Amino acid sequence: MISSFSKVDEYGFERPDDFDYKAYEAFMSRYMAILARRAIRWNLILTQQSLPDGGTMKRFVRKGVPAQYRGKVWMMTSGANFLKSRQPNLYQDLVGDISHQSWDEIIQNDLNRTYPDNIYFVPSSDGKLNSLYNILRASARHNTSVGYCQGLNYVAGLLLIATKDEEQSFWLLTVLIRNILPSYYSSNMQGLITDIAVLGELVRLKSSKLDRLLKDLNLPWPILVTKWFICLFAEVLPVETVLRVWDCMFNEGSKIIFRVALTLIKMNEKELLRCTDFGDMAELFKQITRSSSVLDCHQFIEVAMFKLPGSLSSSKIDSLRVRFRQVNVR
Repeated sequence: MISSFSKVDEYGFERPDDFDYKAYEAFMSRYMAILARRAIRWNLILTQQSLPDGGTMKRFVRKGVPAQYRGKVWMMTSGANFLKSRQPNLYQDLVGDISHQSWDEIIQNDLNRTYPDNIYFVPSSDGKLNSLYNILRASARHNTSVGYCQGLNYVAGLLLIATKDEEQSFWLLTVLIRNILPSYYSSNMQGLITDIAVLGELVRLKSSKLDRLLKDLNLPWPILVTKWFICLFAEVLPVETVLRVWDCMFNEGSKIIFRVALTLIKMNEKELLRCTDFGDMAELFKQITRSSSVLDCHQFIEVAMFKLPGSLSSSKIDSLRVRFRQVNVR
């Protein structure tokens, strides 16, 4: 474990000047014991010939995947292994493609904007920038209907940090773009726009007072939560919390994004309802992603997956998507 006095965390991110070392030390003293227990359980699971059934696997994943197993587990649960098995040499072929495409310069320009507070993404270092370029460039060539979209650099960058593997990161990014979040990163971002509208409707159903207040303040949901959705909470929540969210997302799909968004909102509903103007509300939506309640990733995931949002089925989300997709295309 990195010393609590270190100014750089275990993933290479520089800690902010106002970082609460005392709270972090208290959390990690509890969390390391949890991780040790989970590592023993996951080691047993991964030595078996097949994964547990869906319900058992869901419980295991929601309780946390140790860092050393994340790449392997994500590849198995997301379907990325299956995609790779159909085209085992694809990534090497794409990286080896030297033809120039319009996306290449855009990707290159975005590299230096990716995690500037991470020591592995500093331009002068021998870190991960070249690997990130390879992943994004290969993705643009493979996922031609998307090409490249800003926001993918943050997602791919964190995949690379978590898996420490270019090829795994490429396939996980592909399964996100094609299967888990279709049309999020397309030119019209139809999937993203629809899902933000779905979140707004879920808030209306679960917190009518907040829904009315936001309408009174003339504050549209895209202003508040677009970054949550497009970056999948990367650069929004603490890194370990994001990775715990992604553990669940790769196993259960996009409904996890809604559970997390609703949890953030419901946990802070009283404070949000006290806002009296547009600026205060927008600022509070930024603050709620940096509070002590999200630093404790284990407790936050416990609340998000088992408690606060209540029942939230994929079928309910899909029916709302159909409704709001039809509205958006009119």
